[in-house]
Amino acid sequence: MRVRRRIVATGLAAITMWLLVCILAGIFAAEGALHPGRNPLTGNLRERAVELAAENHGLLADVSITAGDGSTLRAWSIVPASRNGDAVILLHGQADNRAGLLGPAGLLLRHGYAVLLPDARAHGESGGAIATYGVLEADDIHRWVAWMRNAEQPRCVDGIGDSMGAAELLRSLEVEHGYCAVVAESSFSSFREVAYDRMGQWFGTGPWIGRTILHPAVDLGFLYAGVKYGMNLDRASPLHAVAASATPVLLIHGLADTNIPPRHSEQIKRAQPGVALWEPPHADHCGASSADPAGYEAHVIGWLVAHDAH
Repeated sequence: MRVRRRIVATGLAAITMWLLVCILAGIFAAEGALHPGRNPLTGNLRERAVELAAENHGLLADVSITAGDGSTLRAWSIVPASRNGDAVILLHGQADNRAGLLGPAGLLLRHGYAVLLPDARAHGESGGAIATYGVLEADDIHRWVAWMRNAEQPRCVDGIGDSMGAAELLRSLEVEHGYCAVVAESSFSSFREVAYDRMGQWFGTGPWIGRTILHPAVDLGFLYAGVKYGMNLDRASPLHAVAASATPVLLIHGLADTNIPPRHSEQIKRAQPGVALWEPPHADHCGASSADPAGYEAHVIGWLVAHDAH
């Protein structure tokens, strides 16, 4: 009898400890995701933008819009002297700022595209208390695209995003139907799916631990975000948005990406076989342009040119 009681007590203690770990892990993960930290827009980064505009004999402007919740969102607009008539919005990754996409912006400027580089909400110089990975950002992007159409009057508006920005760009397909084409590198398929990866990365196990032992932690994190912030993070699903969209989508995902594994883009493609997927073998997270500069230019510019209406 005593042995049985000890076994039961030990089991209850283990279950209690497991539930406590799940609760704490879920809250910690949710708070960390919703408050990723701001990467300040330093004078050196601004100088890089000025130099990039000068190299293309372009005009650099600081611009802003008001989001649906009243937050002020800020961006750089760069218009090259020799325009091809089209414009591209470029969306950066988590805990980065608009300067993170100056590399692709330079490529686009050389090809005659006007570019807009916003700071995502809760990033850089933009307002917003929390990052929501496409839940609120989809409408933010829709408003930026409307600004571009009004200010730049382009023949086509295209989109390019990296990581979080790629996911937000794809999520925006649900509310913005006027893109000629978009390019998304290293996107997650859904916020829930990437949450499984994050749990696994903490323990070096892969996503299976988030789907099994720590599944309650993921559920509790989503519940916590909903209760405290009124945010349903299950709506952050690029896969769902792309599956229901007719917009031409090019997915780029390096096969060496261990941050957001390539299966995420592969899942999106399975949901919408009409999208294109380029998987450079040696590229890591958002690293296609570094691993294969010529291939990146050929795929990205080729995709935009093929789908832009002239």
